[in-house]
Amino acid sequence: MSGFSQRLGDLGYATGWRLARWLPESMGSVTFGLGADLAVRRDGGGVRQLRRNLARVVPQADGVELDELTRRAMRSYARYWHEMFRLPSMDHKEVSRKVAQSITGVENLDAALAEGNGAVMALPHSGNWDAAGVWLADYLGGFTTVAERLKPESLYQRFVSYRESLGFEIVPLTGDSSAMRVLLKRLRENKAICLVGDRDLTNSGVPVKFFGEQTKMPGGPARLAATTGAALIPAGCWFTEDGWQIRLHPRIRVTNRSEVPAATQALADIFAGDIAAHPADWHMMQKFWLSDFEAGEQAEPGEAS
Repeated sequence: MSGFSQRLGDLGYATGWRLARWLPESMGSVTFGLGADLAVRRDGGGVRQLRRNLARVVPQADGVELDELTRRAMRSYARYWHEMFRLPSMDHKEVSRKVAQSITGVENLDAALAEGNGAVMALPHSGNWDAAGVWLADYLGGFTTVAERLKPESLYQRFVSYRESLGFEIVPLTGDSSAMRVLLKRLRENKAICLVGDRDLTNSGVPVKFFGEQTKMPGGPARLAATTGAALIPAGCWFTEDGWQIRLHPRIRVTNRSEVPAATQALADIFAGDIAAHPADWHMMQKFWLSDFEAGEQAEPGEAS
């Protein structure tokens, strides 16, 4: 991406945050929804890839059903961005209270922290993980997560500032500091870390089978759990009509590094179950399965999220 395109993208995000705060919520929701519908009609590369991905998730869907699912998925994605742009100006205690009313499996997190080795929470790109993070930061007094080093630097700093305002501690995926060292330290302090775990951006992921096809997923969550004794807790997020549903699954046992592949496959299986139940809320608009990549082609970073 050229420097001009990067600066233009940064300006677009800055404008989004300003407009979403200025527009009434109902008007913003309609505007973002119409934008999603327009994107579907234009049928760009991201929409076409989303449709191909959803075809794996719902293989029984015919063409008409798949078109409708893609439209709903784009509207879900637009809803995520609308809510994300609004979150800084929302009442975070109210957001946390609303999430707390519908979250399930909190006892799995409580039990993990009672053991004293921390918790590694892994989730896919589904629903509104920022709203889930607002609840988690309120419930625990904070948590740590990793952010991709976006370009330009001003955009990366904008996202860091945004998520820090929600109560997250942000560690850069690349840069001067070692993300792994910070994450290990937090777990040894019996704290929680939260990692998006469905899309491998390092090209060194763990092979898994996902909806019947081969792909790779990050091995970091399972490796951290194996190294520290922390509980590996899969999490699922999806939208309800007027809010969010979060599910914290029982921990996946992983006691040494030889169990990392099996633990990562177990994560993939749990992700698949939640995504199959709520396919429209899985926001995967990039190539994901290995069969979609040309020989030698590598996964590209996704959009800022």
